Amino acid sequence: MSIQYDVEQLSDSYGVADSFPKDFGYGEEEADIEDSPAPSDSKPRILLMGLRRSGKSSIQKIWDFPGQVDFFDPTFDYEMIFRGTGALIFVIDAQDDYVEALGRLHLTVSRAYRVNPDINFEVFIHKVDGLSDDHKIETQRDIHQRANDDLADASLEKLHLSFYLTSIYDHSIFEAFSKVVQKLIPQLPTLENLLNIFISNSGIEKAFLFDVVSKIYIATDSSPVDMQSYELCCDMIDVVIDVSCIYGLREDGSGSAYDKESMAIIKLNNTTVLYLKEVTKFLALVCILREESFERKGLIDYNFHCFRKAIHEVFEVGVSSQRPVSSQAVGSPCNKAVAMNGTPRNTV
Repeated sequence: MSIQYDVEQLSDSYGVADSFPKDFGYGEEEADIEDSPAPSDSKPRILLMGLRRSGKSSIQKIWDFPGQVDFFDPTFDYEMIFRGTGALIFVIDAQDDYVEALGRLHLTVSRAYRVNPDINFEVFIHKVDGLSDDHKIETQRDIHQRANDDLADASLEKLHLSFYLTSIYDHSIFEAFSKVVQKLIPQLPTLENLLNIFISNSGIEKAFLFDVVSKIYIATDSSPVDMQSYELCCDMIDVVIDVSCIYGLREDGSGSAYDKESMAIIKLNNTTVLYLKEVTKFLALVCILREESFERKGLIDYNFHCFRKAIHEVFEVGVSSQRPVSSQAVGSPCNKAVAMNGTPRNTV
């Protein structure tokens, strides 16, 4: 995934997970991104916060985010961090006494809101894999009620919190991060509209536009997301990459496990077909459809060609809009590292 990283982790109670630029850099050419430095305030961060042992590190290891900085260091400018933040994720351990966590949540979001009222505030109720379904619902309801009561008491009713039940032992953490990331993508309505047009004209039941490396879906069509369908699509990506690593590389080990020729079809024993096609070097379209609909594969492939062309145009417009007007800015050094293959590079 072509993402510009400003990676920091806040020790003790706080952790900064990652940064996503507004254009998301999903265009075709790497040079378009590297030669188009944007000011740091155009790259909204995602802050990952919470008490110790709430599960932040386990979440971070999914994407392997390095770096450390002490939030309580007097030289640390937390106003600068919040001012450039697109989303703040606060992690609460659902298996622990969360009274202290709720107090820290209120302190954190109220301080961040006063610095930057445009932040999306997200709460991950984490480690729910050890709870029963009834206990999960009750815990979410209790945390939701208490957190919003605290905001009302502080006259912060306009501050909106979104809540997610998450675990690293299933796909719920990827689903939650997908929803968080989608709020930061300005092209999201266009992407959803393109997906709706594509599936309606191709007899497809569900389609996801995936980042191949992280398995975050940056967009889907307007029909509800079923967790089982999402998990199937994630598993398909893993299978395709694993098989390509074994059989898709050249004898000398060169080549890529995912390129413009990447395509896969998996037929399940319930007449369902999973269809994966490369969109860009970072994105894949994964579709779910019935076998009878897949008989019109020629039509689907033609519609996909039109869809793929439109996606490239969408992100080319996004990248070109970020290019500096001044000729002096072109090629100027940028203090944001760029990950062209989904792996964060060190900040330079």
